[in-house]
Amino acid sequence: MSSTMLDFDELYRHSDDPWRLREGWYELRKRALTLALLPRPRYRNAFEPGCANGELTAELAARCDALLAVDLHARAVELARERVARASNVRLEQRKVPREWPTEHGPFDLIVISEFAYYLEAAELEALAARIAGSLTMDGTLLACHWRRPFAEARVSADRAHALFDARCAVARVAHHDEADLLIDVWSRDARSVAQREGLL
Repeated sequence: MSSTMLDFDELYRHSDDPWRLREGWYELRKRALTLALLPRPRYRNAFEPGCANGELTAELAARCDALLAVDLHARAVELARERVARASNVRLEQRKVPREWPTEHGPFDLIVISEFAYYLEAAELEALAARIAGSLTMDGTLLACHWRRPFAEARVSADRAHALFDARCAVARVAHHDEADLLIDVWSRDARSVAQREGLL
């Protein structure tokens, strides 16, 4: 992944928001869909690897008692730290996931894999799935959200990454959003629907 790392470093040197996460309608809408698909209003302890400049982190923070967000790139972590400076429940770290998995901060009742899994080689993706399976609480939620169009840096498609999570993470799918550009899946160890959780059924 060294060439990808160098490309990302170059991107961050030229902009603090290279993917227009802050203002692009695609990104704003994607975050709204991501947050809406979470089956619970609040989580105790969440983990977001690949947090980039912290736009999703800031919104997840409002739904979590504690949130650990990490990124491989020092500049991304710095920008994310600035973005969530007022959120005392967020911890930002520079880590290479899945190799530097934050076992000491788990288990997690929410893990969000957003625009991250397709950068991993096959063995790393398998390791990521195993780490997720070993780190979710008994009522834990896994959300994966990825761009579906092919691009040069992708090692695997969004569909293949999500299929691997479905097969390896010992969770039941509770939500699925599928469109030409975007794939979002939510799995949980609590397979009840939102209405069932709320006692409506």
